[in-house]
Amino acid sequence: MADEIEQLPAVDTATAEPDAAPAAPTPATPTYVPSSRGPSSHGPRTGRPAGGPGGGREGGRKYFRRKKVCKFCVEKIQAIDYKDFRLLSQFVAESVKIVPRRLTGVCTPHQRRLSTAIKQARNIALLPFGGRA
Repeated sequence: MADEIEQLPAVDTATAEPDAAPAAPTPATPTYVPSSRGPSSHGPRTGRPAGGPGGGREGGRKYFRRKKVCKFCVEKIQAIDYKDFRLLSQFVAESVKIVPRRLTGVCTPHQRRLSTAIKQARNIALLPFGGRA
């Protein structure tokens, strides 16, 4: 039983304060060991600017990103005509790809009608199928 009792370090009573508790022994190994796999997910993120989209940059706000609204909803256009190639060409990139919703701001139902109208216009040669060769 005497072997199992852990002995505490001796406290010098001449230099120690009378009311102070003895100092806790420091562990031999550190409690936190950083991993060698790069940045860890244990702490706060440091590489990103604070704030949401368009804000929180150093030196003040550089720009304000306006919320995109559906052009067809704003102008109350229900039917998208496949013969209106000027309207349809606004939603086709130079690489002749249909521009996605997240870039144009068109709502989901109108994007579906728009892509159908673009495909119909391509079939009757109002819009090109491919880019320049």
